[in-house]
Amino acid sequence: MTVKRAKGSYIYDEQDKAYLDFVAGVSACTLGHSHPAVVKAVKDQMDKYAHVMVYGEYVQQPALELCKLLADQLPPELSTTYLVNSGTEAMEGAMKLARRVTGRSKFLYADKAYHGNTYGSLSIMGYEPRKAPFEPMLPDCHAIPFNDKEALDKIDENTAAVILETIQGGAGFILPELGYLEAVRKRCDQVGAMLILDEIQPGFGRTGKLFGFEHYGIQPDILVIGKGMGGGLPIGAFIGSHDDMQLLADNPKLGHITTFGGHPVIAAAALATLKELLNTDLIPGTLEKEILIREQLKHPLIKEVRGRGLMLAFMLEDPEQVNRLILTCQDRGLILFWLLFEPCAVRVTPPLTVSEEEIMAGCQLIRTVLDEIAASS
Repeated sequence: MTVKRAKGSYIYDEQDKAYLDFVAGVSACTLGHSHPAVVKAVKDQMDKYAHVMVYGEYVQQPALELCKLLADQLPPELSTTYLVNSGTEAMEGAMKLARRVTGRSKFLYADKAYHGNTYGSLSIMGYEPRKAPFEPMLPDCHAIPFNDKEALDKIDENTAAVILETIQGGAGFILPELGYLEAVRKRCDQVGAMLILDEIQPGFGRTGKLFGFEHYGIQPDILVIGKGMGGGLPIGAFIGSHDDMQLLADNPKLGHITTFGGHPVIAAAALATLKELLNTDLIPGTLEKEILIREQLKHPLIKEVRGRGLMLAFMLEDPEQVNRLILTCQDRGLILFWLLFEPCAVRVTPPLTVSEEEIMAGCQLIRTVLDEIAASS
């Protein structure tokens, strides 16, 4: 499919065929496509200035306002935001910061974790087939099972940080079990390790809270964000305390440098996105839409619906069914997608702006195609 245009919950091809988008750019298009507030913010900022200087050298108002508004929504300890270009770069910065703060080298990450594809992020990816062609990885990075409290004794005095997704994405939208993140937080505090939470995909309202960690009564030392933050434009950030983040200022000076991080046009889009989320009922509405989707995705071939809010995936019996469903639905005007490490999962991550009518129509098509798959097997 060659994309001609996109608007709201739809992508249009060269023949102007409409495709209902249940993927949202892999959770990136929080407000759908070409949202008026985002478009206006981008155009208004372009009329003023675009890139002028490396981030931090000059005060650029959109970035400043975005970081202030983020600080207003977060616990006081998460007061300082460093804007970068993507989620994976944000994770790189978070890893550097954790080593700088603790003076330690060891990172622990979860099996089937996905935090990006640059070398640091790849080194803490919990899926060897994707890492092996590019080895050797960074040293002193070790996997632990997700949701296994018994494995938390591996968090020790040599650990710089434990790095976890608040919902495991590539693994199949796996939620933390009751008490797991609390136990990780407690163990990190006991040994002086930092807790880095990856909210690149769960963040910005997708789970029914602005950030997923708010469901669990804990907070990270470093928060990593991206994807849906920019309303469809490329951005990421890592957030920590003022004192911790100041350690990147010296020895060496500019301990993390990014030419286009904090880009004023991108920051303006992210600021408009955040304001729209905070000033509407879109975030609590994700939980109502989750209920509707779960009601509509009842079918003998669907074994389970995983996730929270509008970060959902349903499980089929085998990868062949998944492939046939996704490809057939696209032919008929509905965009679904795969997950990285779970071949039996089908992604359902529509824009937060998706309507109930659009949900009903998309789920009806899914059930129809699943009926056809069942009848032919």
